[in-house]
Amino acid sequence: MKSKTKIHDGIVGMIYLASILLSVYVSQQWLYLAGAVAVLQILSMFTGFCPVYFLLDKMMPEKKPAAMG
Repeated sequence: MKSKTKIHDGIVGMIYLASILLSVYVSQQWLYLAGAVAVLQILSMFTGFCPVYFLLDKMMPEKKPAAMG
């Protein structure tokens, strides 16, 4: 199974790429999406909260080791 970090990086990268492509082909207002993602990434450094990791934790809960004994 891929690590959550790699999945997170892939999701965020796809959002950035989609935002850039949409801004080129649809409307420059799609750049606000890239700006919002960037702000969230910077804030997560201070708050420890990232919406993508929040969703990944819900979808891929940590497996707890079996109890011994």
